[in-house]
Amino acid sequence: MISSNDFRPGVSIVLDGSVWRVVEFLHVKPGKGSAFVRTKLKNVQNGSVVEKTFRAGETVPQATLEKRTMQHTYKEGDEFVFMDMETYEEGRLSASQIGDRVKYLKEGMEANVIRWGEQVLEVELPNSVVLEVVQTDPGVKGDTATGGTKPATLETGATVMVPLFISQGERIKIDTRDDKYLGRE
Repeated sequence: MISSNDFRPGVSIVLDGSVWRVVEFLHVKPGKGSAFVRTKLKNVQNGSVVEKTFRAGETVPQATLEKRTMQHTYKEGDEFVFMDMETYEEGRLSASQIGDRVKYLKEGMEANVIRWGEQVLEVELPNSVVLEVVQTDPGVKGDTATGGTKPATLETGATVMVPLFISQGERIKIDTRDDKYLGRE
């Protein structure tokens, strides 16, 4: 159990049978009446955000999350096979469990798998990955680094916007959080 007075951004709690992460909190002490804590909570499973008010000192169950480093070894059908780096046990995750960042997942990549009991809540990929450009329109003479952008398809199938001077076969660094081009590698 955790007190509402101990809420901080990133704390995970259990409400109505699902896991919520505290995004924002504000401890309010009005001149008249009792204190309360106004929070913004994000559902870890589906991403919905709600605002909820708790009485000061009210206790709620804290979610016990387990974070394991696992390596993606191969893809079998629609499932991605991961190996636990400590116990060397294999586990399978579907694309829906991994989320939209599955487009940056390649064999041999390590990721943090966060579980609540037996349920996989999220898969955290590294903040940036280096991938090869497999298809993009050729650059034209006169293209500059300050010019526009063009779409490029990466080795994992993801499509990102890159500067005009990037050509097929180059390895580029991509921010997995917002699909942005960070530079050549």
